[in-house]
Amino acid sequence: MPQTAQIVVENATIHFDKPYSYLIPEGMPVRPGCRVTVPFGAGNRTRFGMVLALSESGDISRLKPVASLVDARPLLSPDLLSLVEWLHEHTFCGYYDAVRTLLPPGIGVELKYTYERAKDAGPPEDLPPEQQQILEYLNGRGKPVREETLLAALGLDAESPSLRALCEAGAVIKSQEVRQRVLDEKLVMVRLADGITELGDITDVKITAKQKAVVELLAQAGQATLKEVCYFAGVGKTVVDRLEKAGVTHYFTREVYRSPYEVRTAREDASALSLSDEQQAAYRTLCELADSGKPQAALLYGVTGSGKTEVFLRTIQHLLGSGRGVIVMVPEISLTPQMIERFHRYFGDRVAVLHSGLTMGERMDEWKRIRDGGAQIVVGTRSAVFAPLARIGMIVMDEEQEATYKSEMSPRYHARDVARVRAASHNALLLLASATPSVESFYRAKQGRYHLIQLKNRFGAAKLPDVTILDMSTQALNAASGSLSAELIGQLRQNLENSEQSILLLNRRGYNTLVKCSICSAVAGCPNCSVALTYHTANGLLMCHYCGYTARPDETCPTCGSKFRRFSGAGTQKVEEELRELLPQARVLRMDMDTTMARFSHEKHFADFSAGKYDIIIGTQMVAKGLDFPNVTLVGVLSADSSLYAQDYCSFERAFSLFTQVVGRSGRSDKAGRAYIQTFTPENPVIALAAMQDYDSFYESEIENRRIHLYPPFCDMVGIGFSGIDRAEVQAASRQFLAQFAAFASAEYSDLPLRVLGPCESAIPRISGKYRWRMAVKCTFGARTRELLWRTVRWYHAQSRNRPVSLYVDPRYESSI
Repeated sequence: MPQTAQIVVENATIHFDKPYSYLIPEGMPVRPGCRVTVPFGAGNRTRFGMVLALSESGDISRLKPVASLVDARPLLSPDLLSLVEWLHEHTFCGYYDAVRTLLPPGIGVELKYTYERAKDAGPPEDLPPEQQQILEYLNGRGKPVREETLLAALGLDAESPSLRALCEAGAVIKSQEVRQRVLDEKLVMVRLADGITELGDITDVKITAKQKAVVELLAQAGQATLKEVCYFAGVGKTVVDRLEKAGVTHYFTREVYRSPYEVRTAREDASALSLSDEQQAAYRTLCELADSGKPQAALLYGVTGSGKTEVFLRTIQHLLGSGRGVIVMVPEISLTPQMIERFHRYFGDRVAVLHSGLTMGERMDEWKRIRDGGAQIVVGTRSAVFAPLARIGMIVMDEEQEATYKSEMSPRYHARDVARVRAASHNALLLLASATPSVESFYRAKQGRYHLIQLKNRFGAAKLPDVTILDMSTQALNAASGSLSAELIGQLRQNLENSEQSILLLNRRGYNTLVKCSICSAVAGCPNCSVALTYHTANGLLMCHYCGYTARPDETCPTCGSKFRRFSGAGTQKVEEELRELLPQARVLRMDMDTTMARFSHEKHFADFSAGKYDIIIGTQMVAKGLDFPNVTLVGVLSADSSLYAQDYCSFERAFSLFTQVVGRSGRSDKAGRAYIQTFTPENPVIALAAMQDYDSFYESEIENRRIHLYPPFCDMVGIGFSGIDRAEVQAASRQFLAQFAAFASAEYSDLPLRVLGPCESAIPRISGKYRWRMAVKCTFGARTRELLWRTVRWYHAQSRNRPVSLYVDPRYESSI
């Protein structure tokens, strides 16, 4: 009986996004998990597809055949194929969007078409002029012509009826080939062309102001990466492209080592790790859960510095002994260097790394090594949860409370939910670890849905740091610094005298966060987004941290013409400058997005700090979590209030976690630690509880607040977002969605508990030129609720008036509106 394949295709609109049956040509070794090309739609345009399943069918008369097989062996295993369906249903994404998420970007392929004149075709007779033109063009070529070349030369459309007619008549042969996407293995560099050393050497080309900035930068630096040129000159890539085309600059490439880390052998035995009695008990419990033969979930809740990492290192060794693999996730790239170093120390080249800081080629190579069994431990960020391990014994989420585990792009999944699904399919252990667990996870542990394992003491002789809350409203007006209190400056000076290190947290990058006219109060804002521009001294530009817009600061106010403009608000660049003035002997390292753009910059900076090359780190939240520096005895939290009052129900939880985590970086060895939290609201209970490192009291307060106001974990929150270039259209679309959702709900889903908030404008109404509205639904996110949402989404896309306004559904929404 003929075999058929259930295939999902790329770029299918929501009305046509479903598995389709295709006939498998005889002899074509198609298997589930392989990519294929298939004819799709009325025009039979070739598209990529993923085979989900095979079946036998008696009636094949209306089935189209598979055009070609792309992969000789399956890319996705059965459990990953089941994730495609799960992601589609639960995150409201397209099927092929889910497929792309499961595959490394470097493994992508593209279709190329060529056309040539049929050799046995006679001379053209009585053909329309356009068809004659096509044949004459092809006659002049001795080889097949690429589709894009042919179309551009003759001004044709890809769906040209004349071209299609010639192919159907056999006068023109259309061929198709699948090509592997070119991998990014080299770093693009820029330098001035030969004979040009300064701006005055350019005489025959008219230079714009932006191009002048590029030339002056390269004249000073000699050469730089394309990314560095764009950042420090404040220009887009097209500016550099035009200079290269004019012969002023020259592109070249620098070879980049394809593997992210050199091959290493294990230097230490994990079984030799010394564990305290608490750690030993936790280790035994985790081994029992992992060996139970059924899906398990546990929360490892321990104070900062209690040795959670050592516990799951020992557990991993136990699992490797029985042939099972492990996925270990960390929330940010900045946390991977120390983690990877530790794993390499104990497990050598059995460790693979997956995160966005690698090139496409490196990620693809690591992915293949995992799939082929060359690595049994995967360490990485959120996307590592999709690693193609054949037999998973445990999935670890370190710092499980972090918001970065949630994807903000389609598919909008949370790594914790995906990990739970994968652990269930492998009968594996899901281990969540944190000193400040998410309120939802701790609630589940309290309810007995997770096994709760506690580490109440720091490892060895280390003690929790002493914490002091500093009231910034009492600081003198003529203080030496607007960002650092006199007390904190004194503590930093004391640390320098004692040859001890310090960490300062300020979750704002740039120099000044606000540029405002002193006369009319007009703020320098982004023309594309509803936000103020931030001033950066590194490039002398005002920058938007949302869309990337840059501009030179105006000498006068564009609104009233005043020359009196006030630069206020301190970012990491300004605090770095103040530190160098106040403590000139201190070696200061700044770590934020601007200083960590280069590859492996996190590794280099943290290694230098660990080696004692710097005395003070000033940085954003990348310096606040998961780091272990024995010589750090002082931590300072600057501008604590900015983290407390965000417009969502999780703001207190995130602020408490951030404060607790950064305070926990201090005193992690035998030296006593201390921390200082600067705030204008010292009476805020969140700050006081974080200072005491009292998570349990914070949880009791927060869970009661969630219960009263009905927020997770007492309900699920689903967000629906709308965006478009016309504000009125976006507003109208959101209200139409709400009206239809309410109509469906009252008619057929009246049994569902639903509470709708909104629609209203988003907290930032406009980003990248698009207006944004949102609404939220408090519900139980079960199968019928998903069915209701899907019905409304499909109805919305069927309305032609809604085409200018894009829609997304976010199944884990945190805004309180």
